[in-house]
Formats: sequence, C-alpha cells, structure tokens
Amino acid sequence: MKKYDKYKDLGIKWLGAVPEHWQIKRIKNFLIDTNKVSVTGTEDLLTVSHITGVTLRSEKNVNMFLAETNVGYKKCCPGDIIINTMWAWMGALGACKNAGICSPAYNVYHPIPRIEYHAQYFNYLFKTPNFIIEMTRYSKGIVSSRLRLYPREFYQIQSIIPPLNEQIAIANYLDSKTQLIDRKIELLNNKISYYKELRRSLINKIVCRGLDDSIKLKDSGIDWIGKIPEHWNFYRLKDKFDIYTGNSISDKTLYENTINGLPYIATKDIDIDQGNIDYDNGLLIPYRMLNNFKISHEKSSLICIEGASAGKKMGFNTLKSCFVNKLCSIKSKRDSIDDKYFYYQLQSDIWATQFFAVLNGMIGGVSVNSLKSFHVILPPKEEQIKIVKYLDKQTNNIDCITNNLCLQIAKLQELRKTLINDVVTGKLKVIE
Repeated sequence: MKKYDKYKDLGIKWLGAVPEHWQIKRIKNFLIDTNKVSVTGTEDLLTVSHITGVTLRSEKNVNMFLAETNVGYKKCCPGDIIINTMWAWMGALGACKNAGICSPAYNVYHPIPRIEYHAQYFNYLFKTPNFIIEMTRYSKGIVSSRLRLYPREFYQIQSIIPPLNEQIAIANYLDSKTQLIDRKIELLNNKISYYKELRRSLINKIVCRGLDDSIKLKDSGIDWIGKIPEHWNFYRLKDKFDIYTGNSISDKTLYENTINGLPYIATKDIDIDQGNIDYDNGLLIPYRMLNNFKISHEKSSLICIEGASAGKKMGFNTLKSCFVNKLCSIKSKRDSIDDKYFYYQLQSDIWATQFFAVLNGMIGGVSVNSLKSFHVILPPKEEQIKIVKYLDKQTNNIDCITNNLCLQIAKLQELRKTLINDVVTGKLKVIE
C-alpha cells in the first residue's frame, strides 16, 4: 500500500504525523451532545460495549436488569456517536446504524451540520488504541474502574478530519478488509470449538469405559453412570480422597514481595480450557506463615466450587501450593489410586452430572460435604496408569492444535488492529 506524498506533525502525541491536507479539529467543532429523549419509550433499545460497539439490545444475550419503562431514554439517530460514559476507557463506544434509544447514562453525539463527517470512519478512528488512551487521559476519576468521560472533557480531544471522499473510501476499505479477517477468525474459532469438544468427548469415553472397547460391561446400578467395565468399581469420594478448601487473603499486598514461599493459587490462575495452573502470579506465602494456610500437595486436583467458574475450572497440581477458599483440593488417601486419572474423571460427564445437580446458592456453590458423597469410578491401578498415559498423549496433541489456532487468531487480531490504525490515521493510503 502507498503512503501520502506529504505529512505534517502538529505535536499531537496520539496521532503522530498525518497527511498534510487533513484537518485537525477539537471534537467540539464537529460533534455536539444531544439530549433528545423518548416520550413513549417504545423505540428500539440500543446498547454499547467495547466488543460489539452499538447494537440492538434484542440481538444480544443480556441478563442485566431491564427498567420498567424506557420513557426518558436518549434518542439516537443513524450516524450518531454513542459513548458508554462509564466504560469509555475500555473503548465502549461506536457509531449508531439504527434509529433507537439508549440509556440516559450514555452520551449521544450528533454531527454538526455542514461538517465533512462519515460516521463509519469515526467509528473506526475512535476505537483505535491510541484514541482510547487519549479518552482515558481526559476521563475523570481516581482508578480505572471509576473513570467517567463527560462531554466537557470529550470535546477537548483533538481529532483528524480527512476530506469526506477519503473518509468514505477508508471506511469502505476497512469494512471489506475487516470482514475478511473476521471471517477467518470465525472459522478458526469454529475449529477450536471442534477440538475442545473432541477433547471433552475423548476424556469422557475413556474414563467411563476404558481403552478396550471389547471389554465386558456391567450395570452400575446408578442411572446417570450407566454401564461400566465389569472389573471396575465405584466408591464414595470421601472413602478414597482427602477433600478441603483453601484460605482467603484480605490483603494481597502483604505477599506480593515475598521471595521464598509457596505459590498462592486463585481461581483466575487456572485456565478453563486446558486446566493449566499459573504458579508465577506474583503471590507467594512465606514459609514462616504456612501454619496459617492449607496446602494442596503435588498431584492434587484443584477444582473451583463457588462462583461463575464452579465446576468449570479445574487443574492438576504439579507444585505444592496454597490456594483460595473458592477452590477445593482433592487427593487420594491410598497408593492404589493414580491422582492424574482422577483429575481426568473430574472432566467427565460422571462428575459434571453430580456437581451441577447440587449447585445452588445466590453465587452458585457446592459444599465440601456434598462433594464427599459424590461417586468416583476406579479401575485397577495398572489400568489407571495406562489410561493416564493414553490421555496425556492425546490431549497434549489436541492442546497443541488449539494453541496453534489461538496463536493464528491473535496474529489476525493484531493485523486487524494495526491495519485500522494505519489507515484511519493516514499512515497508509487507500484512495488514488
């Protein structure tokens, strides 16, 4: 792609050098805050996020509270810029494509008449990382989660305004290119979903039926378990395993500068897809304080039993560690059990059926006492070891494939971001 013949640098940090013939204006000179409100509240309701921009509320799967009436909500017209005042620092804004209404907590900006303005161009420009940084700089608040971008401050931001024909050409070019990139990302995500399901179904089949398809089966006597290999047995979890939760920390700063100690694992430190545990999270419990903490030993399973990730996040400990009270450590009491085999069973339908049947409470949780009564299926130790060896190999292969696909997506996302930034700021020329 070509560059423009001449550039100018006006000392605006977030912009850098721009094409010489492009204008620079403060936002107050081409956008104005509009406060027209709905009298009936019957118009289409719009919502704004940093991921999807401005979309119809009806098209999103949203479980948030709905007001009894939308009377007094702000009216929006096609071409308006809508900014989620509370989340502008995350890029929660966009150009409005449909007439409708939005929350009074949002700010709606309408283009000033006779200004060269193409909404889709500014939709791309305002969501570039550098512009978001600039909006954050002008936002009011002490911490990021409390920042607010009000009209008075938004108006002070300086923006570029290319000629209208170039705005349209840039927007059309980016629409075409980003759609192609987004389609590639969608196909890659579909592949990831396929391999995740393949991984799940493989684990489920092997830990429930074993490696030998010809083995004789017996009825377990439990409907949701069904048939199992004739020589396998099932037990209550409490009879074979130690089960306990960890400890919460009220002030993490006390442990952030520790040099020698055990890692402290929170729910966030466990990968939901592959179960990898991040031990290098910056928190260590000093050895001298370990008497105040419960310890999850090597070859223990850690599973989340409370909150949104309950029953979904689980990992296999390769290091001795302390852990949060929302996690539960489970380790065998006897040498007749391979703990890695049990970890794989945690990922099966047998476990999920039991877990989600008793999940309850406002925030969703399963008590340790409930866990103790769960059933676990155990083949002979030698067979457990074979199963673990087989599943380690197969899941590692699948994980390598999905990791590669994720890497491809990350590269495409970065390409998309860079392309948008370079084109909307004139670093690259798309018009002859």
